[in-house]
Amino acid sequence: MNYIEIFLEALSAEKGRSPRTLASYASDLNHANDTISGGLMNATSGDIQKYLSSLPDKASSIARKASSLRGFYKFLMLEKIISHNPTANLELPKRGRTLPKFLSIEEIDLLISSAGDTKNSTRLRAMIELLYASGLRVSELCELPITAILGDKLLIHGKGAKERIVPMHSGAIAALEKWLNMRGDVDSKYVFPTNAASGHITRDGFFKILKKCAVLAGIDPNRVSPHVLRHSFASHLLSGGANLRAIQTMLGHEDISTTQIYTHVMPEKLQETVSLHHPLSSTKVSNK
Repeated sequence: MNYIEIFLEALSAEKGRSPRTLASYASDLNHANDTISGGLMNATSGDIQKYLSSLPDKASSIARKASSLRGFYKFLMLEKIISHNPTANLELPKRGRTLPKFLSIEEIDLLISSAGDTKNSTRLRAMIELLYASGLRVSELCELPITAILGDKLLIHGKGAKERIVPMHSGAIAALEKWLNMRGDVDSKYVFPTNAASGHITRDGFFKILKKCAVLAGIDPNRVSPHVLRHSFASHLLSGGANLRAIQTMLGHEDISTTQIYTHVMPEKLQETVSLHHPLSSTKVSNK
C-alpha cells in the first residue's frame, strides 16, 4: 500500500491543498523514501536525522523537507498506521541562516515611479502597489478576482483554501482604481485579465515585466522579484514597529516561525530605540 499517495489524497480532499503544494509534498516524500534505506515506513529517528543532514546546504529546502516529513508521520499517527513518530524530536541540522532579500523604501519608490515608463504602465503600477501594500503572494495577485475587492481591503483566498483580509493604503487604492477605470467593463472575473489560456496575467509574464521595470529604475534586476516585494512589505512593517502576529496574518503564514525570518530587521531598530530613548544615550544628550 502506498501511504504517500494516501497522505496526498487526504491533503487534497481534507485540507484543500493546491496542486503545486501537493507536487512539492510528493517530491519531498518520494525523495526521502528512495534515499532512506528501507523507506519511510521503516525509518527510525536516526534515519530521518541522517537523511536531513546529508542534504545540500540550503536551509529553506531542508526546512521544507522536514515539514513534509512531519506532516506525513503526523497523518500516519492520527490514522493509527504507526505507533511511533520518528520526527517527534527532530532537530534540523545547524546551517547558516539565509536572510530574506528586500529592497529599501527608496528603491521601492523608484520601482513604482519607473512603472510609468513601461507598456501597460497603469496595470503594472497597480500590481506593484498591491504587492508592496498588502504582501500578496504572486499567484494571489495574478489570480485576484474582482470580488476580492472590499473597499479599502482585499479578501484573499490563500494556501489551503484559507481566507484572510488584508488592508490597502491610499496609494495602492488610488493605483488600483485608476487601473480598473482604464480596464473598463471587461468580461472577466479577474482584476488583471489577459488573453492567456488562464484568463489572467501569468506569474512568468509579471516576473518579466517587473525585471524590465527594475532596469528602468536603475536597480539590479537580479535583486527584484515578486517575492522580494513581499519580503520588503514584511521587513518594512516590522522595522516600523508592526506586531509580528499582525504581519503573520497579513502574509497568510500558518506558523509564526515562518514569519520570524523577518526579525533580521530588529537589531538595527533596537539600536535606534536605545540611542533615542535611553536616558544615558549620547545621541539623546546631543539632541537636547
